[in-house]
Amino acid sequence: MSQLLNLARAAHLVGVTRGALQRMIRAGEIEALDGMISVDELLRLFPAAAIEDSGALERVTRIREESFGSRVRERLLPSQEVLAQRLFAQSQELADLRRYLHAYHELVVATGEKLAGWSQQDMRIKALQEFLDSGLKKVLAIEPARTLDAMANMLQVISAQVTVRPSGRQFLVEGNDSILQAGLKAGLRFSYGCGSGSCGLCKARIVSGEVRQTQNSDYRLTEQERQLGYALLCTHTAVSDVVVESLEASGPADIPAQDIVATVRAVQSLGADTRLLHLQTPRSNRLRFLAGQSVTLGLARPGGDLEQTVALASCPCDERNLHFHLAREVAAPISSELFADGIKVGDAVSVRGPLGDFVLDAESARPLIFAACDTGFGPIKSLIEHAIASEQVEKFALYWLATRQDGHYLANQCRAWAAAFDQFFYDELVDADAVAGGRHLVEQAARGADALPECDVFVAGPADFVAAARAAFSAAGAAKDRVRGLLT
Repeated sequence: MSQLLNLARAAHLVGVTRGALQRMIRAGEIEALDGMISVDELLRLFPAAAIEDSGALERVTRIREESFGSRVRERLLPSQEVLAQRLFAQSQELADLRRYLHAYHELVVATGEKLAGWSQQDMRIKALQEFLDSGLKKVLAIEPARTLDAMANMLQVISAQVTVRPSGRQFLVEGNDSILQAGLKAGLRFSYGCGSGSCGLCKARIVSGEVRQTQNSDYRLTEQERQLGYALLCTHTAVSDVVVESLEASGPADIPAQDIVATVRAVQSLGADTRLLHLQTPRSNRLRFLAGQSVTLGLARPGGDLEQTVALASCPCDERNLHFHLAREVAAPISSELFADGIKVGDAVSVRGPLGDFVLDAESARPLIFAACDTGFGPIKSLIEHAIASEQVEKFALYWLATRQDGHYLANQCRAWAAAFDQFFYDELVDADAVAGGRHLVEQAARGADALPECDVFVAGPADFVAAARAAFSAAGAAKDRVRGLLT
């Protein structure tokens, strides 16, 4: 019988997204049994040569890591204790299979011996005996192990799958990640606060499977919670495949308002008139937000406090490291201070938020169209990185309009996305007029999109660009309630 794999492991092995496999299942292109796919089915659709060539998977993995800025995820084995437990569990499973195989073999041999005594009297029994002998020889024949089977078995040792109820979402826990860390990297919207075992907001019930505590916790579960199987997702990792019961944020209304004092980690020039402001939150007080949202930054100054609402340009999967793309603007207090070199590494910056509903639909797998003008790329980048991490959407298109010389300040990152993902389209446009450029951008998008009414559209940039682009997208056939705009 062919080995069965869950969607997460099957997608990982053949280098496609879970969304792609789900689409193929819905289209009837691939057979699945209770969400499981057989190795034979994978080999039928993805020939052995393609599976053994892991270039595509490595390319996508590299892009995911580079996309998340300073958080370059290391490919680590789990701890020795977790690895030993997984190997022991797999050896027990192998021993059970050997016992079953031995018992079935003895049963078949005994049946053959009985048939041999009767075969002289009935030719049909003789034919049955020959069929049994032939089948037994075929089953016991030594054949080389298939590459995909070996890879699937190894993946079970180095990673564990987590299934979340009631959403049904799945992700893999790799290396020394906690369940919370792995879930955030996979684009899930878990409830959490400190991320270090102090607040208890990430506690969830372990329905099945085995978890292991990997770090100390100041938060104490009640005896009743322990008996019901609760654990803190931030301080536990998965030893085996586990099922956890935990609610996830469905939208901005589920994210609480927060007030955090962060520290300037770095200031980096992205172009002549564009800079990256990198803030880092305390380990015990991280910012929980959704991709595409904004925050209000505050700076204490002798002449009066400075405030500015800025869109986040980083992915929620790295909630401690917050990135912002700021343009040189005299009327923007924080931006002016940044370009006057008044913000230094180590400075304290207050962060209040998150704000806004410029976010992805958590339940949608519809194609995504992103339209950015100049630093409007910041929140678009956050959305794209989250979409890549969640593996929920297959098809992306990014149109980036520049109205100034350094408008495409991270063009290489966009080209890397397009090179890594077959279903990622990227186009650069240049126009000094944001309104005219916005209309031209939509014309390009309308020609390239399969069907605008089937897409979710996100537009970010200056007010005149956003207004022109949203109107043009709606006129071109995009559903009005699926065209969202953000002023930057």
